[in-house]
Amino acid sequence: MKSALVCGAGGFIGSHLVKRLKREGFWVRGVDLKFPEFAATEADDFVVGDLRDPHLCSHVIDRPFTEVYQLAADMGGAGFVFIGDNDADIMHNSAMINLNVLEACRKRNNKHIFYSSSACVYPEFNQETANDPTTEESTVYPAQPDSDYGWEKLFSERLYLAYQRNYDMQVRVGRYHNIFGPEGSWNDGREKAPAALCRKVAEADDGGEIEIWGDGEQTRSFLYIDECLEATTRFMRSDWAGPVNIGSEEMITINGLAEMIMAVAGKSLTLRHIEGPLGVRGRNSDNRLYEKMIGWKVSELLKKGVELTYPWIEEQLQTSS
Repeated sequence: MKSALVCGAGGFIGSHLVKRLKREGFWVRGVDLKFPEFAATEADDFVVGDLRDPHLCSHVIDRPFTEVYQLAADMGGAGFVFIGDNDADIMHNSAMINLNVLEACRKRNNKHIFYSSSACVYPEFNQETANDPTTEESTVYPAQPDSDYGWEKLFSERLYLAYQRNYDMQVRVGRYHNIFGPEGSWNDGREKAPAALCRKVAEADDGGEIEIWGDGEQTRSFLYIDECLEATTRFMRSDWAGPVNIGSEEMITINGLAEMIMAVAGKSLTLRHIEGPLGVRGRNSDNRLYEKMIGWKVSELLKKGVELTYPWIEEQLQTSS
């Protein structure tokens, strides 16, 4: 039987990935600091533990797996990554996880491992305009990420590729661009823009207002979770290492995203712009290399993902109140 290890299986992407692999007939082991928050795990075996501990890594990576997915990281949205207070923890914790997981995989002859990097690796100077950001994969150097989160991701990319060269491992490095959907963080300070805006719209009475950080003209693209998993598993089973972007090319302003969510919710709200952490001015996924190497392209429109995500967050808000 095919087997998979999902590191970070208690998180948003990891918990959805476990479900996907189970549907494909895998025996799945998950590991994380906690169980998934919003639904019971579907993993055959789930270990609650800290991957910063090399002994824990040796315990969970006790055999060769058909596929290993390393999604575990200390991360969050702009309100967590860009305020500066969490930089040491972000770099230390995520680097320790990657060092331990890779070494444990090497010792147990696990050859096939996916690493979830981030669009945050791209240079700040290529993303200073809202309408014309550059995220073609080769432009990552000369390096100047806009956060220590991005610097750690870039270091870890090189770590995985070094293990591939030196230890005959088959790594796959995917740079995620703003993955969203149900069963993700929505009110704990680590939520990303789609979840935060869905929450704000759900909380507001029709005719009221919501707050937007900055002028709202900063641009991003957002990829729905199902599309992310399809892109990830196709890439994992290819014969190419990457790094490669995994995201949507449907760029939108934050104001535009808020208006899209309001339309889905059937509410008319005023946007009040306030100071807050922003990140780069513009960012969009460049999918040309993925489409060339893998032969598949993202097709789901952002609005469809919002239509699936907003009702879930609205339900969470009602349940918690």
